[in-house]
Amino acid sequence: MGSFSERLKNGILTENPLFVQVLATCPTLAVTTSVENAIGMGLASTAVLIGSNLFISVLRKVIPEKVRIPAYITIIAAFVTLIQFLLQGFVPTLYKSLGIFIPLIVVNCVILGRAEAYASKNKVLPSVFDAIGMGLGFTVALVILGAIRELLGAGAIFGFKIFGNSFEPAIIMILAPGAFISLGIIMALLNQKAINATNQVNNKIAHFHEIDPVTGECTGCGSCAHSCKK
Repeated sequence: MGSFSERLKNGILTENPLFVQVLATCPTLAVTTSVENAIGMGLASTAVLIGSNLFISVLRKVIPEKVRIPAYITIIAAFVTLIQFLLQGFVPTLYKSLGIFIPLIVVNCVILGRAEAYASKNKVLPSVFDAIGMGLGFTVALVILGAIRELLGAGAIFGFKIFGNSFEPAIIMILAPGAFISLGIIMALLNQKAINATNQVNNKIAHFHEIDPVTGECTGCGSCAHSCKK
């Protein structure tokens, strides 16, 4: 259970595929015009992640090292095809909305990255947990971005009007510039804590190693173990 919670935290917070690692930005910016599309893409990617991580982990000792990437892509493509058929058969409206970005899940760097970095090196159960965590993290990120863009760009969520008739939608939010603006602001807010921590460390270092502007020598400590020359 501890491993499961750790992988969930890792995927949703610590190493969120979108907000922290900044992966899969192309489909993210394209499909997050609405919450419905965001959920559809997130769940489809999660299903592919789970299936591909499971099979790659099972076959990790069988797949030759030299052809591992083509083998991973083949396994991922099989699951993407399955998901594509299911969406086309049961939710054709969502299938049409997501369009070309469903088959492009095959080259989604989140999925291929987890296959190479985790599933190919770990046992089945941890690999499945990792896929669930990363998939949920990707889905949560898509939904947050989609909700903001749909709310500001259309004044609605899931097609239901949130604001009154006096609200003037910002059309730019459902266009490409709005996607970049929204993603940039969210990433800045979420990473502000890390930025502040880095600045504090840099300030301490700068205070400890004071450089004489004339001689270029360190005057901040009596016995500096580092090279303080400019």
